[in-house]
Amino acid sequence: MVNVCGHALCENCVDLLFLKGSGSCPECNVPLRRSNFRVQLFEDPMVEKEIDIRKRVLKDYNKKEEDFATLREYNDYLEEIETIVYNLCNNIDVVGTNKRIEQYKKDNKELILKNKAKIGREELELEEILEIEKQMEELRRAEISRMEQEAKKQKIREKEALIDELMFAEGDAKDILNTFAQNKVKKEEAEIVPIVPKVTQFSSGVKFTRGSGSQQNIPVLEEGPLYKYEVPIIPDRCGPDPPSVENIIKCGYLHHVRAENETEKAGGYTSTLPCLRALQDAMAGLYHAS
Repeated sequence: MVNVCGHALCENCVDLLFLKGSGSCPECNVPLRRSNFRVQLFEDPMVEKEIDIRKRVLKDYNKKEEDFATLREYNDYLEEIETIVYNLCNNIDVVGTNKRIEQYKKDNKELILKNKAKIGREELELEEILEIEKQMEELRRAEISRMEQEAKKQKIREKEALIDELMFAEGDAKDILNTFAQNKVKKEEAEIVPIVPKVTQFSSGVKFTRGSGSQQNIPVLEEGPLYKYEVPIIPDRCGPDPPSVENIIKCGYLHHVRAENETEKAGGYTSTLPCLRALQDAMAGLYHAS
């Protein structure tokens, strides 16, 4: 578990050290309270400390871009927040930084309260939207489950009707089965498939911005002829022809070439390949054409 100082303690140590509800950190002697300890989510306790400090700072430094006259002023404001968070995380001028925060809270008391109320309303609206979407999703799942159950019951009824027909009818069983299969196919074809309208907005009313373009605007690419392999034409090398692979092996060209190992051989590599390439490079251009 971690607290505002960023030092980690196990849960049993927290219970023993803070029996009266408050105490000091064993490592930095910062006064702490038992209620402020929380389970460590990240491996690095400094990350936990920064998250806690950032949350506390942003509760008061809650101005938005529209509260500033220019973008430069808003960027300076964000830079000030990062400086405060950095100082508190790294214990740099903690007293002066806290005084700076208190002075800011006094100077912007009304605006801070106004933005807190605005943020609270936005959070409530977001919670309501999420709750509505959750209810709609549950209704959709219930409807799908009901349709699946109805389909299962319908199949059972059809099987029972077929069995009764086979038991009590006097006709041929093959004819009964064929008639039953044909009726089933006609029934499936007669069923009307509901057309689902294209959704263009979220349940909150926000319209989609990506992927909303019409597919008719997508250009159709004309397909060309299929690829056909053609043997490449090798130009004249202006030199003698290199020996074949059989001659390379038979005439001793491989005596001064490192043999391939098992791994290279498994990958399809043989020592004749680099030897042939070296002979081709050596013989290319030996003839001079004026």
